[in-house]
Amino acid sequence: MKGFILLVLGIGILHCASAATHSLRYVYTATSGIPDFPEFVTVGLVNAEPISYYDSVIRRETPRQDWMAKTEGSDYWERQTQISIADEQTFKAGIDNIKLRFNQTGGVHIIQKMYGCEWDEDTGVTEGFKQYGYDGEDFVAFDLKTKTWIAPTPQAVISKHKLDRNIANNEQKKHYLTQTCIEWLKKYVDYGKSTLQRTVPPLVSLLQKTPSSPVTCHATGFYPSGVMVFWQKDGQDQHEDVENGETLHNDDGTFQKSVHLTVTPEEWKNNKYQCVVQVTGINEDFIKVLTETNRALIIGVAVALLAVVAVVVGVVIWKKKNKNKKGFLPTSTSDTDSDNSGKVVQKT
Repeated sequence: MKGFILLVLGIGILHCASAATHSLRYVYTATSGIPDFPEFVTVGLVNAEPISYYDSVIRRETPRQDWMAKTEGSDYWERQTQISIADEQTFKAGIDNIKLRFNQTGGVHIIQKMYGCEWDEDTGVTEGFKQYGYDGEDFVAFDLKTKTWIAPTPQAVISKHKLDRNIANNEQKKHYLTQTCIEWLKKYVDYGKSTLQRTVPPLVSLLQKTPSSPVTCHATGFYPSGVMVFWQKDGQDQHEDVENGETLHNDDGTFQKSVHLTVTPEEWKNNKYQCVVQVTGINEDFIKVLTETNRALIIGVAVALLAVVAVVVGVVIWKKKNKNKKGFLPTSTSDTDSDNSGKVVQKT
């Protein structure tokens, strides 16, 4: 998938996602050519909520949730810090290495890695993933079933072969992703259950800048991030002339999402349009009906309400390609990457 998004530490989830599905993932990002931005950043996330943070400026792993600070002691944070310091050096070298493969010199470049796991509390089904990317493109990804690496670009083939040859390391990776990661995920969910398992209903508004602009259905303040926002016309789901926005993270830990409908005044007048919002874990639909009588009000408040649609700018990553791709991070594609070291050093 091409292009970057500014990571609002929340990721869109299909409406069918279960409220009992939990995830633990770590995102590593190394950059070059970006002034006044840390060259290396790591973020730990549980259910899309940040739990830990490290960057090359502060050089300390720090908690991002009160319940993490209270449950894990200094030994834990020192261990995580040392892992991040080691990865920082590897990732910085990795940028130079991969730039050579792509025949690049200057400019802005970004390497990322993401790994982690998911656990369905109801069914017991688990899943693990580890992926790398470069400049917004997939680079290499670990296949749990075959314990081999997938290289979608010619420049990644060298890394794939080196990673594939390290059979013992790939065995360890699978063990971490399918067992160790799941054990820690369950601990974290238990630590933060009062926060992670809460539900908060959305505030839904209809917005329109001008009479000829698309009508925006904006849902905000909801939790968890699993949400479905869609338009209906005369009781039927409307798919044409609809543009879906990303699920984004608010400053207070809740989420927001917008869906835009292009509709003519005649269609608006002669048909019943409504926006429906469904949040995972809340057994209630939140509906806003679009009518001719409320059109003036919608236009009048649009500018004021849109002004508060602010997101927390975090780490640069690219969107998921599909449900199975879990997000994606560019890898430290250095041939000296810890993936080739014969030793699996993962955050817990």
